[in-house]
Amino acid sequence: MAQLIYLMGPSGSGKDSLLAQLRADADSAPLVAHRYITRPADAGCENHIALSEPEFLRRRAKGLFALDWQAHQQHYAFGIEVDLWLLQGIDVVVNGSRAHLPQAQQRYGAQLLPVCLQVSGEVLRQRLQNRGREDAAQIEQRLARAAEYQQKLPAGCRLLANDGDLQDTLTALLALLPASSKHPQDATQ
Repeated sequence: MAQLIYLMGPSGSGKDSLLAQLRADADSAPLVAHRYITRPADAGCENHIALSEPEFLRRRAKGLFALDWQAHQQHYAFGIEVDLWLLQGIDVVVNGSRAHLPQAQQRYGAQLLPVCLQVSGEVLRQRLQNRGREDAAQIEQRLARAAEYQQKLPAGCRLLANDGDLQDTLTALLALLPASSKHPQDATQ
């Protein structure tokens, strides 16, 4: 059975870097679903599909999103193409929202593999400073939210440390997948 890897973590934990690494490892890695976001494509954030709010709402009304939510004055979703990929036996990774994990669990049940990306406070501080998107006060707010996040991890979430080398984190993520879903083409031979 294909898995939906629902990746969660605080801002700066390395989700975008890990997803980019997964996209680069096209041979053995799961597919990475793009999120649809009402944010400009050139906003300097994740690789996403930018939609205007009216276009987002129209697509939602037509049932084109598997899951959608609102956060930080933006609309977020991933599309129903995820369901098609899962039906074909393809593992899929999505950049999920911890607040909407129950919605994902309800829709995907046993196919859902919640993964919580973790990073130490020191490393997180350095990453947030290096990316230059927030001022010092905003960084402190993000660090406080990240500390709170670490204390309230969702039940059943697989923990994935991302303090070190990104390739090590990728290897650990792939190791979380059941052996039966790592190479679905082998099952047909």
